[in-house]
Amino acid sequence: MTEHQTGTRQEWLAARRELLDAEKEHMRQGDELARRRQQLPWVPVEKEYVFETDDGKKTLAQLFDSRSQLLVYHFMFGFGLRVDEQNPGCTGCSLGSDHFDGAVPHLNGHDVTLVAESIAPLEELHAYKERMGWRFPWVSSLGSDFKYDFGAAFTEEQQRTGAEYNFRHVDEPAPQREGLSAFALKDGVVHHTYSTYARGVEQLMGTYHLLDLAPLGRNEEGAASWWRRHDEYEAA
Repeated sequence: MTEHQTGTRQEWLAARRELLDAEKEHMRQGDELARRRQQLPWVPVEKEYVFETDDGKKTLAQLFDSRSQLLVYHFMFGFGLRVDEQNPGCTGCSLGSDHFDGAVPHLNGHDVTLVAESIAPLEELHAYKERMGWRFPWVSSLGSDFKYDFGAAFTEEQQRTGAEYNFRHVDEPAPQREGLSAFALKDGVVHHTYSTYARGVEQLMGTYHLLDLAPLGRNEEGAASWWRRHDEYEAA
């Protein structure tokens, strides 16, 4: 553990009260960002997307599962951090997805459905899901333009000539990237309401928020330097 300043309880309390004011302001700013996020215009989704699910083929509207809101995590599969034949799911996406199961009942109770989607055969997703011990819905978008249209996958031509990722032009995008897209279902019409990418998906990772409370914080040497799949830490 690195050297750190020490002090008296009175010094700590004075500094902590000052920090509390900054934390409260940060939370108020977060509330305002959430309000602005919810004020974004809704865009009707006119293209028909079909997914392979545990219950057969489903459209995007059917993924809502009788709820009015849908969150779709764009999971990188067959590509990503520390991916190989034995480990086909991206390490970072796996870290984020470890947080889903506990949240799903609460989201469902608040009229929100959460699913992950990947460009891969459903049976391959099943095998990895079983290894990870996950229960959340995970669907295959293989053969669909969905991941491409919502900015988390790129054609071979786009990889050569450039495309937009995270709302900025990228000269040579990777085949896949992480992200999350939100949708609303109103009067039978699906609307795209929000998407976030790159560090925006840290919002899904409660582990990071807990690390920010720990004495040494994230203690990283570069983003993702310490990430492992949850069954790999002991070996590491």
